[in-house]
Amino acid sequence: MNMNTPDFAQLAQRLQVLEDKEAIRSTLIRGWRALDFKDWDGWIAHWAEDAEFEFGPWGVLKGRQAIRKKVVAAETPYAAMEHQLLNMDFEVSGDQATGIGFMWFIGIADSQKPDELISMGGPYDWEFVREAEGWKIRRIKLGVWWSQGEDSISAFK
Repeated sequence: MNMNTPDFAQLAQRLQVLEDKEAIRSTLIRGWRALDFKDWDGWIAHWAEDAEFEFGPWGVLKGRQAIRKKVVAAETPYAAMEHQLLNMDFEVSGDQATGIGFMWFIGIADSQKPDELISMGGPYDWEFVREAEGWKIRRIKLGVWWSQGEDSISAFK
């Protein structure tokens, strides 16, 4: 065997890491699409039972049900919303993973006034765990670096 040629075990390991990164990316994209469509059950299914969500104005929410309750209360009033996940990057180590990215949120409180919106953005720090059903979100820390428009429904106070 040529010394510069990786063996099959190395190739299999590298392929597994790539597949895991794509599965994590898919977990986030599918989860946040469910969030935008207010499919609360579909969204929270992407979280581990003992998950934590740290968001400045809300502090640290612990447990899937506490996270769901707060987000449902905050985001249900929006007539339309869009959560963009940007510049995502992941590191995988066995059944654990971390990730970084950015959020760009747009919320429209009144569908008759789509120009009266709130938007905000900031960094995400993620932790993931592989469970029997696949990758789940274990922890999110979300920061807000900027916002534009008025939070007319006080969702993020």
